[in-house]
Amino acid sequence: MTRRISRRGFLGGGVAVAGAAGVAAVMGGRLLTPGEPGLLLRSARPLPKPYQAALPVPPVLRPIRTDATTDYYEITQRETPLSILPGTQTPVWTYEGSFPGPTLVSRSGRRTVVRHQNELPKPVVVHLHGGHTPHDSDGYPGDEILPMGSHGSGGMPGMPGMAAMPGEPAHGSRTYTYPLDQRAATLWYHDHRMGFTGASVWRGLAGFHLVHDAEEEALPLPKGDRDLPLMITDRSFAADGSLRYPLVDPGLEKSGVTAPYMNGVLGDVILVNGAPWPVHGVDRLRYRLRLLNASNARRYRLALDPPPPGGKGLVQIGGDGGLLAAPIAHDEIDIAPAERFDVVVDFSRYRPGTRVRLVNRLGSGSAAEVMRFDLSGTSRTPTEDATVPAWLSTVVALDPRRAAVTRTFLFQKQGGSGGWTINGQEYDPARPLARPRLGDTEIWRFVTDFHHPIHLHLAHFQVLARNGKAPGPYDHGWKDTIDLRPAESAEIVTRFTDYPGRFVFHCHNLEHEDMAMMADFITG
Repeated sequence: MTRRISRRGFLGGGVAVAGAAGVAAVMGGRLLTPGEPGLLLRSARPLPKPYQAALPVPPVLRPIRTDATTDYYEITQRETPLSILPGTQTPVWTYEGSFPGPTLVSRSGRRTVVRHQNELPKPVVVHLHGGHTPHDSDGYPGDEILPMGSHGSGGMPGMPGMAAMPGEPAHGSRTYTYPLDQRAATLWYHDHRMGFTGASVWRGLAGFHLVHDAEEEALPLPKGDRDLPLMITDRSFAADGSLRYPLVDPGLEKSGVTAPYMNGVLGDVILVNGAPWPVHGVDRLRYRLRLLNASNARRYRLALDPPPPGGKGLVQIGGDGGLLAAPIAHDEIDIAPAERFDVVVDFSRYRPGTRVRLVNRLGSGSAAEVMRFDLSGTSRTPTEDATVPAWLSTVVALDPRRAAVTRTFLFQKQGGSGGWTINGQEYDPARPLARPRLGDTEIWRFVTDFHHPIHLHLAHFQVLARNGKAPGPYDHGWKDTIDLRPAESAEIVTRFTDYPGRFVFHCHNLEHEDMAMMADFITG
C-alpha cells in the first residue's frame, strides 16, 4: 500500500494508526491471541545446572592480508563437534569451527572483504545484519553458496508454484565486500538461506561483526576485556546431545517446521556465547555489554538481580545502528530476535563478592535465567578508567516532512493452512512490495497481528511513533529491527542511499521468515 504525501498531509496526522482498535479495523477485526510468541520444545536430555560453565568470549578473527584500503578474511563453514553440555559432544554448523563464529572487528570507512567457503552438506547464504551493503554482498536469500557438485534450490522449497528465486548461486565459495561506510555499531552475521534460515541459525551459523570509529574511540567507555559481546540464544537438545529442532523434513529439502511450531521454536537451554547459563568474573568497575538476541523466536526482558542500590543498572549507550545521542538508564530491557543493545553496567555499585544474575523476566523455569556475574571479593575498588559521558554522539534526525512516500505493510497470518504474510501475500520475489528511489526519504508503517520483530535490510531507520503516540522506551537512535507486539502499529522513517538493487525486509522470528513472512524491495 503506497501513497505519495505532501508536507501538509503528513503534519495532518495521515500516517497514524491509533492503538489496537485501529489495527483491528485495518485487519478486518481478525487478531491472533495476544501472548509471547513460540512454543517450547523440551530437551530430551537432562539439563545441566546453571552457573557451572565459564563464559566463552568469541575469538577475534585475524585478516589473512591487508592493504591500504581493505582487510581480507577467509571463513570456512563446516560441521564441528563442540562441548556445549557436560559429558557429550554436539554436532554444530560453525564458522571456523566455533559457535558463535569468530568476531570480525572493522574500522568504519575501511573495506572488509570476506571469502566464505562452504563445507557443509547444504547451501548457505551469509547476511551481515545491520550492514549498509551493496546488494550483491547483502546476503539476498537466493545468492546461495552451494556445496561443490550440488545444484541450487530454484524456488521456495515446499511452496510449489512460487517463482524461481532470483540470485547468483556460487559453487563452493563466495566473496562478500563490505564498504562499511557507516557508524560504529554492533553488527552480526548469520545464515540467510531461503526457507532454511531458522534451521541454519539454530544449528550454529551466527557471529559478531564489530565496527569502530574515531567518535566512539574518543569516548571514555569500557574497552578491552571489559567490552563484552554477549550472544544470547535458546536451544533444545536430543537425548544424544545433538540439537533438537522440529523440521518438517530432517533432510532439509522441504522448508518449514511442524505445525505446532509455526509461531516460533523456543528452547529450554539458554546459551550465552554458546555456553549454558555461564558465569563471568568481574571487577568492581564499569563493563560494556553488547547484548544480542540471536534466538529464533524468543523475546527477553533482561534485568539485573539483585539490582544495584538505586536501580537503573542497565545504562544504554547504543542500539542496532550505533551510539545513542545520550545514555538512557533502564531497570530492564526488552530485546527481540536480532535486536542489539549496548549497555554499561557499573559493578562498583555492588558490595564485594556479590553474585549478580542477568535474568529474563519474560521467561519461566530454565528460561528465566541467563548468566551470572561474580564480583571480586576485595573491598578495594580498582582505579576506574571508564565512565559514561552525558553526551555520546550526534544523531541527526531524519525529517519526516520530507518523505516522498508512505507505505503500509500488514504483517499477519492467513487463516486456515495459510502461512505468514505481508499485505496478504506469502513471499514471492516476482512481486516486490516497494521500489524506493535512491536519495528518497520514506515513511514505512508496520501493522501487526502478533509479535513480529521486523528487520529492514540496507537502510537503518528511526522510529517516529507507536500506535500514533511517542516511540517506546527502546526505540531510540538508529535501528534496523523493531519489535512489534500484537495488534500494534509503528511508523519509521528511513532514507535509501548508495546502493541500487534487490533487497528484502521480513519478520526476524525465523520460523515466520522461513514460512514466507518476507518481501523484496528494489532500489534504483
